[in-house]
Amino acid sequence: MQTDDVPGVAEGNNYSVLRMSRDLPRRSSIGWIATNRQGTGDQLPQDEYNRSIGLDGRLGIGEYGKVSGFVAKTDSPDLDGKDHSFRIGTDYDSETWFLGTNYTEVREDFNPEMGFLRRTAYRKADAVIFYRYRPASLWGLHEVRPHISYEGFWDFQGFQETGFVHVDNHWEWNGGQEIHTAINFTREGVKEAFEIFPGIVVTPGTYDNHEFQLTAFTNEGAPVSFNLSSTIGGFFGGDRVSLTPSLTWRAGETFNGEVAWAWNDIDLPEGDFITNLGRLRVSYSFTPQVFLQLLAQYNDRDDLWSTNLRFGWLQTANIGLFVVYNEVRGIDAGGPEQPDRTFIVKLSRQFDMLR
Repeated sequence: MQTDDVPGVAEGNNYSVLRMSRDLPRRSSIGWIATNRQGTGDQLPQDEYNRSIGLDGRLGIGEYGKVSGFVAKTDSPDLDGKDHSFRIGTDYDSETWFLGTNYTEVREDFNPEMGFLRRTAYRKADAVIFYRYRPASLWGLHEVRPHISYEGFWDFQGFQETGFVHVDNHWEWNGGQEIHTAINFTREGVKEAFEIFPGIVVTPGTYDNHEFQLTAFTNEGAPVSFNLSSTIGGFFGGDRVSLTPSLTWRAGETFNGEVAWAWNDIDLPEGDFITNLGRLRVSYSFTPQVFLQLLAQYNDRDDLWSTNLRFGWLQTANIGLFVVYNEVRGIDAGGPEQPDRTFIVKLSRQFDMLR
């Protein structure tokens, strides 16, 4: 992909990606990926680039076991330190039990400019124990799924940035209804003060909290279904109440729609605020291969409307022709601002290079 040089705004760049993978027997695979961003603007130096290479794979062990992981490295001219990352994980997934553990490291100078990182410079450990039980006769229940999981992030000086213990149970009835009852124990380590809402600043420190979660939804296979997720508990030294109701409807095999609203009431020592996020999602399938999808959202925190309209003509899963229109429009007291619009046409084709 080549982008234009826009004087005073952005230099031109050439982007390329090469990915190869091979499926192996017994749920195993191996693959590698390479990316390159090369600056092409007239005023850019020759070493204006970013490159990365990664190797990934998984190894099936027995009927239920698996070991998986990746290792990756980036190359940036202005970064010459520790620029690698890796993950190693194991899991066991049977009809009754799921057990999983992972360890991940992302070093300080790992810089995949053609991808994204939710965090930089961290060590992460996570684990989960998940059990599936189907009672012969108990309150009309189809399945009960108690589980516990942990996720923790640390920097390379040993400071814990995030900790999350999740203790939950899913109750599923024969009619398709479900209730999830959970308690979370959270830790957030804040190194630098940040503004969470205009005029409200979270100060540095370690915040230990707990919260209760309740999720309930009706039979999602019915023409109309309802979902409600709620979280009540501590939040950065204060309290949070979060409610997310959603309504989904479908007509036959062709039409699906969803309306959802996320409401958060935050009470902090530094101040109180409320945020809202509204979402409309609509999908219509002309045939099993041809569809039209719409996603529209409103965020009152940033006072933004965003719209995504996508037409797809599939050959196989996620392979085919896609036409996409995106628009983000801000609204202020003086009226609508100039929207940010993009229009994308993508045609993809998959083939086996080794056959």
